[in-house]
Amino acid sequence: MEKNKLATREQLKIYFEKNKYPTQSQFAELIDAFKHREDTPTNKEAVILANSLASIDNAYLAYHGYNFGKEKILLTVNSQDEGEQLIDVSKTNNYQEQRKYFFGTAPYSVKIKKFQLDELAETEYYYFNYQINTNSNSSFTVERIIGNNLQVLPEGFDLGTFNDKIILTFSKIDFGQKINIINTNIKFINNTNVNIMYRAHATYWGSLFSNGDSVTNHYNLWDNLYFFYKADLKEINQHIECKVYNVDNNQLIMTGYLYAGENNENGWGGDVAMGIRNIRIECNYQNQD
Repeated sequence: MEKNKLATREQLKIYFEKNKYPTQSQFAELIDAFKHREDTPTNKEAVILANSLASIDNAYLAYHGYNFGKEKILLTVNSQDEGEQLIDVSKTNNYQEQRKYFFGTAPYSVKIKKFQLDELAETEYYYFNYQINTNSNSSFTVERIIGNNLQVLPEGFDLGTFNDKIILTFSKIDFGQKINIINTNIKFINNTNVNIMYRAHATYWGSLFSNGDSVTNHYNLWDNLYFFYKADLKEINQHIECKVYNVDNNQLIMTGYLYAGENNENGWGGDVAMGIRNIRIECNYQNQD
């Protein structure tokens, strides 16, 4: 074989023909033909990889981490046609976006695998948030404060199901005082034949959409709840009103509207509920008795 001439794949395959053995130089050439995990890509290889990534249209996780120490955060991703993918979002460069692409095709189910925190000062907490449906008008953010006296997100915590990219941020913040969880019970009554979903949101806290009863676990420093609704009314010719009541005194707090002929993706609830522990949401066709 001519020196320094690259062997073809077919030539490499016959090095181990039956009852034959490669010479030491042939075996060395075979090994050199493999990529080793410790190999540093050449500039050309890096450019080729970067160009190929530009054509990838898979969904991905974009994440930022600030003030990171010894934290360990692992997520699992499952698609409809691939096995479980493990993503480590522990190592980040402050203020520099990191990306991890998902295997397979949408939808993608994302859950917490491991959430191990570093030591915190008395009034320090972690702020964890992620944006959903970032490429549509229905984009919204789920938020949590964790650490110290507040529960860490457990293994199996469901971040939701996604069709496009997710933007996740994780940072350490000193709030200057202790934070405690408070709960509001939410009773949801849908008197229409349309699938209506709602979500509650407060400062540093937000939930996924639901069509059933729920209980919030927002924070005492920001005891304010906002509501958002979604319902596809493209084939419906009646508007829908969703009214929020204080169950303890039956006071009407706010009214949100879902409009006929439209796909209402993130409809505003109308106002804010402050300091209320028991809430009832009633959705009816407009002008319905």
